[in-house]
Amino acid sequence: MNKSLQDNICQQTLFERFYKKHSKNLHDFLYYKYGSELNPEDKVQEAFIKLWQNCKKVTPNKAKSFLFTTANNLMLNAVAHRKVVLKYEKTPQQSVTTETPEFVIEEKEYHQKLQNALANLTEAQRVAFLMNRVEGKRFKEIAELLDISVKAVEKRIYGALKKLREDIKEL
Repeated sequence: MNKSLQDNICQQTLFERFYKKHSKNLHDFLYYKYGSELNPEDKVQEAFIKLWQNCKKVTPNKAKSFLFTTANNLMLNAVAHRKVVLKYEKTPQQSVTTETPEFVIEEKEYHQKLQNALANLTEAQRVAFLMNRVEGKRFKEIAELLDISVKAVEKRIYGALKKLREDIKEL
């Protein structure tokens, strides 16, 4: 490699490879941590734009850390903004459905119980569990994404399963 590629990530082909390698993982990380309401796709794009704007300052071996930190901060800003919006929102949104009222109530109750069960997990357990069970990622892949050991991933997922079994008995 020539020296300029080692100093920063500004070279277009290097940046494109980096994007292809990490964009989906970054999206999944944001989705599992914050959900879909805050548009994780947009935050992934914004994070890559910030990486490109700061490419001369970021070495390739620090780019992944810069990217994930930037994206996480963008999501935290969106969460803070959303809290302000919800605080001042006055009219609740109404939805129209063709389902029976009983079905709608049961569905809402079930969804709420499931969300509560997931919310009772620690953030670490929830992220690892959703990456494994929803996305189908292997323990090794999760360990690399979260920068932890495979044993730590196993412990988080098994702990999440144990806690969900306890909470789901109520369902």
